[in-house]
Amino acid sequence: MAFRTNARRRRALLSSENPHTMGRSGQTIFKAMTQHTSLDLSSLSTASNASPLPQRAPKERLQWPHAEAALSDKLILDERDGVLCLSRGKPVFKPADFGGEDIPASAAAAWRILYAKYGQNAPNHVQGRFAIAIVDRNAQSVFLATDRFGTHPWCFTRRGSRLLFADRADALSDNSSEIDPQAIFSYLFHHVIPAPQTIFKDIQRLEGGHRLLWLEGKLQIDAWWRPTFHEPARMDFAETKQQFLHIVETAVARAAEHGKVGAFLSGGTDSSTVAGMLGKVTGKPAETYSMGFDASGYDEMDFARTASQHFGTHHHEYYVTPGDLLEGIPKVAQHYDQPFGNSSAVPAWLCARFAKQDGIETLLAGDGGDELFGGNTRYAKQKIFGWYDDVPGALRRSLLEPVLNLDISKRIPIVKKAASYVEQARVPLPDRIHQYTLLVRVGADNLLTPDYLSQIDQGAPDQASRDVWARIKAGSDLNRMLAFDWKYTLADNDLPKILGTTDLAGVGVEFPLLDDALLDFSLALPLDYKLRGFKLRWFFKEALRDFLPEAIIKKQKHGFGLPFGVWACQHAGLRNLAGDTLGQLKKRGIIQPALIDRLIDELLPAHPGYYGELVWILMMMELWLSRPATTPDA
Repeated sequence: MAFRTNARRRRALLSSENPHTMGRSGQTIFKAMTQHTSLDLSSLSTASNASPLPQRAPKERLQWPHAEAALSDKLILDERDGVLCLSRGKPVFKPADFGGEDIPASAAAAWRILYAKYGQNAPNHVQGRFAIAIVDRNAQSVFLATDRFGTHPWCFTRRGSRLLFADRADALSDNSSEIDPQAIFSYLFHHVIPAPQTIFKDIQRLEGGHRLLWLEGKLQIDAWWRPTFHEPARMDFAETKQQFLHIVETAVARAAEHGKVGAFLSGGTDSSTVAGMLGKVTGKPAETYSMGFDASGYDEMDFARTASQHFGTHHHEYYVTPGDLLEGIPKVAQHYDQPFGNSSAVPAWLCARFAKQDGIETLLAGDGGDELFGGNTRYAKQKIFGWYDDVPGALRRSLLEPVLNLDISKRIPIVKKAASYVEQARVPLPDRIHQYTLLVRVGADNLLTPDYLSQIDQGAPDQASRDVWARIKAGSDLNRMLAFDWKYTLADNDLPKILGTTDLAGVGVEFPLLDDALLDFSLALPLDYKLRGFKLRWFFKEALRDFLPEAIIKKQKHGFGLPFGVWACQHAGLRNLAGDTLGQLKKRGIIQPALIDRLIDELLPAHPGYYGELVWILMMMELWLSRPATTPDA
């Protein structure tokens, strides 16, 4: 039976009996267990290992002749016959895979049995959020895998004939590691660094739904799961609705099984659904948490209140101030294992910290509903552009495009709009999705110094997107866009935002709308259940029409937006933080100094909503790059 180690037990484990676990200073730091043990590495001491690069020393290192693990996350271990299993997250196992025997109480022991039975296909038999590492001392091999969305990541690098892996990229960096200019460019393009890249040249991150095998000094990486869409013409609505509601309720109940649970509540469809279901499954008012902003166009607290009143939740509100940002920006920027530029991360941390102060142990987040069921406005927009593909090619080339390219056409408003439409529609997916990204609009030539730009392949982000697009198994552009967003919007951006900020706050998090059963359910829906005409996520809203308040059904998506640009112009502290941080960034030779001066002095005051985002991503990058070598959590 798994058990949580106390201080005395940890000292016993840190003995010197295992020659395969030599630590950084040459002393043995871990004794491999012959039985399953639950070990919370976050409670162990952190050693400092200074380096000119941003680096975070792991809580513990495990070493073998062929591999090394740097670990900070909570995990469960099991070792038998030279095979050590390290399990993270909350994997869900199927009784049928254990031949009628009880599923082991230890997740690591269960993984060991599955790996012995199914080998590299073991992840296909597991659901939930997980990461697994299996180190075989006999075969001198390492097997790594992470769940469909990579919510518990593995990062890895090779040092000679050894594989080094960790739960954070910065735990693997050392004096030989270099910041990758191409990763900086990816960050400026996406505002995050999508997997498999990391900020370091020699370190990669395993993508969601992927597995890795290290054997005989060779690395093999492939996908153990890829979504496959089925697009039936029709389904019975009443039957499908009941199935959907049952899956959602079951997912929320499973997420709320342990400890004191609350829910993020933005007032959107997803968070309102989760909050309402939380109250239903627990039989008591849900504890809900919302952030507000005293800035025009950024606050949607009224919708959160509407949802709270409708479901009778015990609602907690907090209005974010510029002073909160002054405190939170450096903490959040430096907590991640690489630059992370999602501007709603600081409000998410403030919300999670607010809940933590109330004794909340786990927060339920509503992420995933838009991407599974077709809720983002760009899905409807791309449908309009798709009409152009239906126009015969000869007609497009011989009539429409020549006429719309005439100078006189560009001076007639309605024709000018048509020309703009054609210009965008001619760009194929997925390149069209990135046409209005900030870096594309500003221009890399206007932002980066010539020397830095010379080290970069500017086409790499688009090519990576095309590779992701090409591997999606779907018969329609709509479903391809959904799966595309499962990587770029969820796995690389929104989920790390919530995972990182709740971790910083000391609160657990669950994503019931990304439950595997709900994901599989969404794969088999008709196209018009996701986008009917131009009605976004038609089925999701119709199925919940009797559950959600009408105002929530009709509202436009907003979320925890942040008025940083507006406040940076009004608040001296934020203005100084932005100016001082970007002043330091000037010295790195990455961004053109003249552009930084113009950004602070002219562009931000003139257009705070637009250029505030550029100031934000540059500021968060510099704060990460300049953090101490070993950064303690707040």
